[in-house]
Amino acid sequence: MNYEYNTSDKISIIIPTLNESTNIEVAITSIQSAKNIEIIVVDGGSEDNTLEIIQKLGIKFIHSLPGRASQMNAGALFATGNILLFLHADTQLPPKFDTVVREALKPPGVVAGAFNLKINASAWSLRLVEWGVKVRSHFFHLPYGDQAIFIKQEVFKQVGGFPELPIMEDFEMMRRLQRMGRIQIVPTEVLTSARRWLKKGVFKTTLMNQITIIAYFLGVSPTRIKYWYRGKNNT
Repeated sequence: MNYEYNTSDKISIIIPTLNESTNIEVAITSIQSAKNIEIIVVDGGSEDNTLEIIQKLGIKFIHSLPGRASQMNAGALFATGNILLFLHADTQLPPKFDTVVREALKPPGVVAGAFNLKINASAWSLRLVEWGVKVRSHFFHLPYGDQAIFIKQEVFKQVGGFPELPIMEDFEMMRRLQRMGRIQIVPTEVLTSARRWLKKGVFKTTLMNQITIIAYFLGVSPTRIKYWYRGKNNT
């Protein structure tokens, strides 16, 4: 099924948060100059001053059970736009992203899309990570959540939203969307924090990511994968 989209289409930007006081203001500031958008923050129980910052900025927010899939699905229920864009709290959208998103969804057969990835640190090893992300995204049409996935509201409903998995929800969503149409990767970049690569090291993080994908394909429980990848107390 094809959908007609134009510049009047409203974009709902859904941001899941959990203790994101150091990042959320910059992420929201990168959005607010766009036209015909709404911002919905879905908080999973922050214990820092994330919500105080959001209130100061005048942004609507709702509460949800913790877990990125649950939070993004909750935000989608409140969204009034016919385009949904899911943004990580540590990621900044580029200027004129709204125009880029609307144009990307215009061609017949396109059901969703995502941006290229730029990591906010100077290490040469992260340039290799960016290159790997670009190859994976363009050749296999498998963008991940840190690339600011956007999707047509009708398609989101048809696919049933993000699968309620404790990890790999973005990966599984993309696999399902591939059966419905084309996933467009735009050349424009989002800028994401390097914190998860710097915390454990670039090589170790990249290796863990690949092992996680292989484990998922082999049928290992997502709950077990999450426990191994993030630790018991990390949601």
